[in-house]
Amino acid sequence: MGAGKTSIGKRVARALGVGFTDTDALVVREHGPIPDLFRAHGEEHFRTIERAAVQRALAAGGVVSLGGGSVLDPRTRADLRAHRVAFLTVTPQVIAHRIAGGARPLLRGGDPVKEWARIFAERRPLYEEVADAVFDTSRGPLSDVVDSIATWAQSAVPRGASA
Repeated sequence: MGAGKTSIGKRVARALGVGFTDTDALVVREHGPIPDLFRAHGEEHFRTIERAAVQRALAAGGVVSLGGGSVLDPRTRADLRAHRVAFLTVTPQVIAHRIAGGARPLLRGGDPVKEWARIFAERRPLYEEVADAVFDTSRGPLSDVVDSIATWAQSAVPRGASA
């Protein structure tokens, strides 16, 4: 959450000359706002919808921005083995500014930065399991991060593929 998956993903796709899909945007387009889905149907229902969006996005190819919780599904983690996966990180100090005033359902109530840190700590082993490379988005020009990812993506071999 808040690492810049969508904004960076769009720019990386443009740099590589490929399509871009944001799975959260697919869910919203087809089912409505994510906070409304959580409220009306709960997280389990949302994750089912999210899984279908991830499958379609991966099948379409190009750069795919996955929702932060999509790696909770072991089938998604297995699917990602056939793809190059960049794990975007951000420091807690920077995240405070990025998530301020947002409507993220998992950060409601209490201190959103503490909740973000708890969720990140829980999910980090899963992100690391699927990641082929890690890029920090906390500082520096966004263009530097985009250039680094695009350069890496042009030669990287997915972890689950034969070299």
